[in-house]
Amino acid sequence: MGAQWKVKHKEAAANAKGKIFGKLVKEITIAARNGADTATNAHLRLVVEQAKKASMPKETLDRAIKKGAGLLGETVQYHRVTYEGFAPHQVPLIVECVTDNINRTVAEIRVAFRKGQLGASGSVAWDFNHVGMIEASPDTPDADPEMAAIEAGAQDFEPAEEGATLFLTDPTDLDAVQKALPEQGFTVLSAKLGYQPKNPVSGLSAEQMAEVEAFLEGLDNHDDVQDMFVGLAG
Repeated sequence: MGAQWKVKHKEAAANAKGKIFGKLVKEITIAARNGADTATNAHLRLVVEQAKKASMPKETLDRAIKKGAGLLGETVQYHRVTYEGFAPHQVPLIVECVTDNINRTVAEIRVAFRKGQLGASGSVAWDFNHVGMIEASPDTPDADPEMAAIEAGAQDFEPAEEGATLFLTDPTDLDAVQKALPEQGFTVLSAKLGYQPKNPVSGLSAEQMAEVEAFLEGLDNHDDVQDMFVGLAG
């Protein structure tokens, strides 16, 4: 679970696609601040590819890019805010939010952490590595993730869901590696910066794990929560 927590069966929820689109729109809007041209804006190019893979309507995608680039005359500004702390049973957690109202978000995140522990900046980050994360699926059954990682310049790799592989990179190599993986027989599903736990917690009982899951699900349901990275093994 360590690298990135996902709600069980989340994709099956009726509103899952709407939540995915909402998060992608915010990410696109932020990325487009540095220009609306994906050829020169690597961050925007990565998020646009994710949006296309999620089947975001072209009109929605184009509007988000124009909005972020200031081409629509709108004044809404999204800010990226990171919170650190612990879920129940001292499970370390980094929560990334995107919000247009930081004061509102921090107040609501404090409430969401009432069964955990919200820490100061740096209180948990030291126990994570900041890395590029690329989830990719093999094009053929004999595609070798280890060889692909070496040839594409990834630092490491590990199994992901549904037969996919999570390739880990230096943050500065994220764009180059995601471009190189298709040449090694892998289709990139997503690419972003994230946090990999150094010492994931293990050995929790079923009851304890249920408490952690319920806490994480409550956080994930918050509209401003963009991503969560959890130091939890398994």
